[in-house]
Amino acid sequence: MATGTATLQANYINGEWLAGSSSNVIDIINPATQESIAQIALAEEADTNAAVAAASAAFPGWRTTPPQDRIQYMFAFRELLLKHADEIAAITTKENGKTFAESRAELARGIENVEVSCGIPTLMQGYNLEDVARGIDEMMIRQPLGVTAAITPFNFPAMIPLWFMPYAIATGNTFILKPSERVPLTAKLIFELLQQTGLPKGVANLVVGAKPAVDTLLHHPDVRAISFVGSTPVAKYIYSEGSAHGKRVQCQGGAKNYVVVMPDADMDMTAKIISDSAFGCAGQRCLAISVAVTVADSAKKFNEALLKIASNIKTGNGLEKETTMGPVITAESKSRILHLIEKGVDAGGKVLLDGREGLGNNGNFITPTVLSGIDESNPLTTTEIFGPVLTVNETHTLDDAIETLSKSKFGNSAAIFTSSGAAARKFRYEVPTGNIGINIGVAAPMAYFPFSGWRDSFMGVLHGQGKDAIEFYTDKKVVIERWPKEWSRQF
Repeated sequence: MATGTATLQANYINGEWLAGSSSNVIDIINPATQESIAQIALAEEADTNAAVAAASAAFPGWRTTPPQDRIQYMFAFRELLLKHADEIAAITTKENGKTFAESRAELARGIENVEVSCGIPTLMQGYNLEDVARGIDEMMIRQPLGVTAAITPFNFPAMIPLWFMPYAIATGNTFILKPSERVPLTAKLIFELLQQTGLPKGVANLVVGAKPAVDTLLHHPDVRAISFVGSTPVAKYIYSEGSAHGKRVQCQGGAKNYVVVMPDADMDMTAKIISDSAFGCAGQRCLAISVAVTVADSAKKFNEALLKIASNIKTGNGLEKETTMGPVITAESKSRILHLIEKGVDAGGKVLLDGREGLGNNGNFITPTVLSGIDESNPLTTTEIFGPVLTVNETHTLDDAIETLSKSKFGNSAAIFTSSGAAARKFRYEVPTGNIGINIGVAAPMAYFPFSGWRDSFMGVLHGQGKDAIEFYTDKKVVIERWPKEWSRQF
């Protein structure tokens, strides 16, 4: 338990800032310095129930607010996010560890979703057809669900909540965010800005808790929909438990992303982009490339170009301008990643670039690490590492490479680097992942496209962002009507 500092009022419920009711007070740790930057008392079941009650009470009035009026809050919210972008990015870097530039870029992608949500008056429209039978008309209209919630991870504390909240609110739902308790300060500032828009009380609520808060949202009968981003084991739990309690659920799980490097690729450009993908955000993103598969004689040139770039990455505190890669989130994460590297080495893997020394004892640092010769069955190849580690394998043909990556249980993202249109088409046609990059290292969809994912990387039907978000946050109602002429004669 943390001691010595007043706890923050980190929960925003019914328009008021409140401290959690738990006696479990935790430190929010800067991963680069190991210093405590804040303390919070975790929210418990009672706090979460209060948030649901506030959202339920606010729903009738918010639902009847015209969409054109609802989006005015989103327009104002966008301006506040832009105005305070540096402040948000600095807090994200302090509690998450990524570089300031990465934090700014993350927020920019989140703001895209706020912008798309401002089109709700068009995006939420239904359709109609007259005379489906003589004198009978039929129409489909969309209506909001009610109370919705999102449970979001530590790695993108600004962007991922904005995958969900703007769409939920703009479509007329009320909303509860349960961010990772490791990084609550970014969410707190975002909600402070949202409060400045004058959004009615109870429409958006923030609850910073752990499993008791999650389970309360999963079980509460008034919560209609749950969104989740995190590891696959937790995604499966959220999906099964939420579905069992009658909720609409979308769960983005873990990943093991492959990239295929063809002999005709521009090796310097390819190595730079893959290095950015593998080591950006210290590898802590669900679209990070984790395994590079070189085809035919591309291995030597690619490895040489990659190692030259990766060895010059400057690891350090993300708030320092010269830093290009920060630490991993916790000391436990660092230990887990080092353990996976050891398993690969013990099984005969060759270390091409060794980052296990990190920066000594300060911070949760692992510098870029590259290994080769790792067997397909090794945990380093089959497990989501979520750290700055890239393994390089060799194959003879594109068919071999596709077969290799298709064995993964995950299906979040895959990429190919080539100058052949035929190879690119074959890859995007056959590879079983939801996001495909062609000469793109991080295939992150724009906000007006769904953030896809297949297999163990996604549980659900409708994804986040774009038109899928509108579908997810609305119910379809079909109205079939007839007005006999004799009924109108009285008028």
